[in-house]
Amino acid sequence: MKKSNTILCVVALSIFLTNCSDKFTTETKDSFITVNNENGSTLGYNANSGVSILTVDRYAFKDLNKNGQLDAYEDWRLPVEERARDLASKMSVEQIAGLMLYSGHQAIPATGRRGSTYNGKSFEESGALASDLSDDQKKFLTEDNLRHVLITSVESAAISAQWNNNTQAFVESIGLGIPINTSSDPRHGSDTYAEFNEGAGGEISLWPGTLGLAASFDPELMKQFGDIASKEYRALGIATALSPQIDLASEPRWSRFDGTLGEDPDLATDLARAYVDGFQSSEDGDWGFESVNTMMKHWPGGGPEEGGRDGHFGYGAYAVYPGKNIKDHIQPFTEGALKLEGATQKASAIMPYYTISVGEGEPVANGYNKYLITDLLRDTYGYDGVLCTDWLITGEVNAIDQFQGKPWGVEQLTVAERHYKAIEAGMDQFGGNNDMKPVIEAYQMGVTEHGEAYMRKRFEASAVRLLKNIFRVGIFENPYLEVEHTKALVGNPDFMKAGFEAQKRSVILLKNQANSLPIIEKQKVYIPERYVAPTINWFGVQTPAKSEIPFNLTTVSKYFEVVDDPKYADFALVGIKSPDGGTGYDRADLENGGNGYVPINLQYSPYTATTAREVSLGGGSPLESFTNRSYKDKTVKTINSADMDLVNETKRKMSEKPVIVTIKVSKPMVFSEIEPSASAILVHMGVQDQVLMELISGQFEPSGLLPFQMPIDMLTVEAQFEDVPRDMTTYTDSEGNTYDFAFGLNWSGSINDDRVKKYK
Repeated sequence: MKKSNTILCVVALSIFLTNCSDKFTTETKDSFITVNNENGSTLGYNANSGVSILTVDRYAFKDLNKNGQLDAYEDWRLPVEERARDLASKMSVEQIAGLMLYSGHQAIPATGRRGSTYNGKSFEESGALASDLSDDQKKFLTEDNLRHVLITSVESAAISAQWNNNTQAFVESIGLGIPINTSSDPRHGSDTYAEFNEGAGGEISLWPGTLGLAASFDPELMKQFGDIASKEYRALGIATALSPQIDLASEPRWSRFDGTLGEDPDLATDLARAYVDGFQSSEDGDWGFESVNTMMKHWPGGGPEEGGRDGHFGYGAYAVYPGKNIKDHIQPFTEGALKLEGATQKASAIMPYYTISVGEGEPVANGYNKYLITDLLRDTYGYDGVLCTDWLITGEVNAIDQFQGKPWGVEQLTVAERHYKAIEAGMDQFGGNNDMKPVIEAYQMGVTEHGEAYMRKRFEASAVRLLKNIFRVGIFENPYLEVEHTKALVGNPDFMKAGFEAQKRSVILLKNQANSLPIIEKQKVYIPERYVAPTINWFGVQTPAKSEIPFNLTTVSKYFEVVDDPKYADFALVGIKSPDGGTGYDRADLENGGNGYVPINLQYSPYTATTAREVSLGGGSPLESFTNRSYKDKTVKTINSADMDLVNETKRKMSEKPVIVTIKVSKPMVFSEIEPSASAILVHMGVQDQVLMELISGQFEPSGLLPFQMPIDMLTVEAQFEDVPRDMTTYTDSEGNTYDFAFGLNWSGSINDDRVKKYK
């Protein structure tokens, strides 16, 4: 009897102790501490940030505001909406203003054109580590309360992870403990010279750009890319992707054509949905630690730029709708990225474009247009996610062709007034602005017009949206990274292989005269040098002229024997790019008495715009004394016309022997000048040379399809409407192939599979 009672007492004591013990364990990492809650959230904090752990109901919570009690925003058990509202209510106007900022581009370390100082010295002189915070970063995180940071180049994945940890510890120690939400523009583009080795990794997995992925006509491949890219992003510390760019590419001359999903609204819709689902969904399909917010762009579609000129400059300020067809441009947003198959439901952020959408509300840039932002996007389509301006729309500008601020339609307003107008239109955040002061000035303008209560409520509404995106991805709980895990995950062999396979599916075979491809045997190949003309980029940086071999000869020599003399070659391999026909503006024309506006050329030889509009559909700027931006009867040359000469001269040298032409295309082009000289034509949007060599040598069969049309000539380009997709007469080659949307060849001939039937 005594023994039985003793056992009962021990069991009871054991149950009592078990019931009273904490439901979490703690582990110290290199630079932070993790706390694992049983069937709950994993926490991470820096031991020196001042944050402590609160134990409530035997679970652990971070005391982010260091007040010794559990606030709703610190309680990971509560819904995101409730947490965000609680935190927004606790924030000062200055803290909310900082949350509404999105930083200018940050390189890690901060060197080069976007450089900064470290303790008052250049990075090279300072002795700082690459993962240290720069002086500018410390300033905007403290004085301006900024919490959204855009990073560009990073020295390595490990440096990026360590910079993330340093920065998160820095902001964890101040204010309310709001973590940084780091973002990136697309960073998975292929390095043509990189070699794929199935057993080796890389700095990050290499994929075709979105236009190349679009050539697969496969939403599942796009979703796979989003899933893998999001894992790599999070391992780098990136929680928001400034993508996808889902502008419908209905204007073939637009310089940002190559960042789109092509010109078909149905294909773009399906691909946009897949991209966002892949990035935002974690393993269970909902938000989680592997999720990355997406900021789709650019509402309501930046594709219909008049004449193809780009909105980064005043000369490209107008989007036009001669076909009255804004609906096709809106479709990838409203029917794609805002109607996801996964549990995250819709893209978490949207960026309007720089342009003034002619005939769509007030004649101001989209980020200031209340009709497009509030009436259409918020009210009609019910979107309540974050709206962030494109970069620098509130900045100043002093010339129509300078890469400066982009305040189109509101040039006459002050910087603070521009902020206020954007807020009144419905915007939540300002891209490229590190300075809190104009946001505070805008707040005071609102108080004067509407009263304190109105503006406080308005600011809190934006704060809630912004905070929800930070809460959803888990960085309030644990923003820290294990550097060794980052090094092992980013660019791992499995991810590299997936990207390499995707590259294969992005290449399009347009012509294959007399079955010139594949070349199975290791034949002799002649590769002519390509002349690259001098260029000046958007930022005024000049690149001198040069001659180059367009392929990595080490890679080529693994598949073929490279010879210097065409008479000893079995075939020639010519690598060129699509025509670079300028930006549509030439200051020399202005200085010679013209209006500065010139055609954008999609052919290699000079083009005279005899059939262009007499009067432009858009126009007008305080920087100009006229409104008609017509370029009728003007002539423009192409920067890389030597590419045409290279193809035709190589054909002359090779006589009847095959000439294989590979073209990296950034937009549609006119083929009549080079196609007759080519035995086979491969087009791609950026792949490794190894992919091209494997295709040419027959190690895989081409399957890519054109996600856009190739025009027969510049007359059809001039006649098409900027806002209407697939409205050009397309080129037909010597083999009878028509280079239309959804066209592509495999070894058997024209592809006519389920993809073609679905979308064509």
